Amino acid sequence: MTIQQLRYVTVICDEGSLNKASEQLYIAQPSLTSALQELEKEIGITVFNRSGRGVTPTNDGLEFIRYAREVLSQYDNLLEKYGKGGNLKKKFGISTQHYSFAVKSFVEMVKHFGTDEYEFAIRETRTRDVIDDVASGKSEIGILYLNDFNRKPLEKLLKSNSLIFTPLTECNAYVYLWKGHPLAGKDKIRFEDLKDYPCLSFEQGDKGSFYYAEEILSTSEYPKTIRATDRATMLNLMIGLNGYTLCSGVISEELNGSDYLAVPFEPDDDSVGSNMVIGYISKKNLLLSHIAQLYVQELEEYLYSYQKAHSGQRDVPVGK
Repeated sequence: MTIQQLRYVTVICDEGSLNKASEQLYIAQPSLTSALQELEKEIGITVFNRSGRGVTPTNDGLEFIRYAREVLSQYDNLLEKYGKGGNLKKKFGISTQHYSFAVKSFVEMVKHFGTDEYEFAIRETRTRDVIDDVASGKSEIGILYLNDFNRKPLEKLLKSNSLIFTPLTECNAYVYLWKGHPLAGKDKIRFEDLKDYPCLSFEQGDKGSFYYAEEILSTSEYPKTIRATDRATMLNLMIGLNGYTLCSGVISEELNGSDYLAVPFEPDDDSVGSNMVIGYISKKNLLLSHIAQLYVQELEEYLYSYQKAHSGQRDVPVGK
């Protein structure tokens, strides 16, 4: 078994096609197929099911690919620290819930490196996909939140996937809406104020759960609810329909524009989970790569500077 073979299977998995994978790897398809067959023979399992539609991992293959990604990640980290160079691009990816500050920090981190040496990836995606991406090694870091409502089930899921959660900041709930919204001028907003407006939430897929919701208080009774899959659509719905969402209040005007604002949310006395701890998840017992550490540093610096500028309204990030 070689590092090259491990790279082959991860690319095949990502592309879902031997033909596309061979193009990505700059290798003839017959040679790629032969290398895959030799690997399967050596390890004694079938990694992929082949069909006219492409290839899909078997159950055994999914587990093998997960370990392969971990090995490749650590191998790349070793090369970064002790290697003598070469033309192999280092890869770094993150998966995140829909946070503009995560994207902003990613932008600042990439500016330090450019794209000549590194191949970067950022995935704004569903909560379960954030966890799966880090567990499988597709992303080194995942950004999500915990609160009193979702903490136990999500921590159980993280533990079963050998992941750990590192806090970055604590936030109270805010109502995020556009500046022309009828409620935009209020100092605080309660549930009863929102009853005439649609609550916007991010779609979590067929296997979605209340515990995966990106919006806090996901079990509350909302008279009107609209689901979206991306941040741009969410912002358009805020303007077009006077929609709103409940969030951390940490926003990036540089990315989202200056037409939106966050108003403090005043929960009912019996509301559970109206505050949130935002942090990052990573593989347990694996050291973060140098570039991952720099990304975390960018996150911490952005959150610290943002909340310091709004110190009259928000708490200071954890650890600061």
